[in-house]
Amino acid sequence: MTRFFVAIGSNLGDRPATIRSAVEAMAALPGVIIGRRSHVWQTRPLGPGSGPFLNAAVELLCTDVEPAALLASLLEIERRHGRERRERWGDRTLDLDLLCGYAEDGGELVIDVPGLTLPHPGFGARDFVLQPLVDIDPGLLIRGRPSADWLAALADEDRTVLGRFDAEPG
Repeated sequence: MTRFFVAIGSNLGDRPATIRSAVEAMAALPGVIIGRRSHVWQTRPLGPGSGPFLNAAVELLCTDVEPAALLASLLEIERRHGRERRERWGDRTLDLDLLCGYAEDGGELVIDVPGLTLPHPGFGARDFVLQPLVDIDPGLLIRGRPSADWLAALADEDRTVLGRFDAEPG
């Protein structure tokens, strides 16, 4: 099975319900099984967002699902949850980012095509992405480095995580 890790974020509406609903929508995708889940974390907005985000991550175990098709499905789930792409790093009902993937043999998927880059180009500078990944697997190798090491390397001024919000998404 191919494994993918997806970051989940929301700062508009009923954030916990949106995260639960997004996990349920991912679980309903053909060929997708929800694996491990992180805790839900409350974070400050990275950019011009008006309120705190809730962030989490899930592992997707996939059979016969291509990365580009999975990304398209994630974007459709965002749209169904009222996501409107107006402003970079602005407020959003739901944000789903395909962070990284691993082939059946365990090798990290490295993809760089228009519209899809794996690992996600900004993951290593974002504690709101790394903290949930560390919850799932502190030893998860991304670009040859454990997720816990990526998180530990962030400077204090780069930190946005305010604290744990809930047990786990969905």
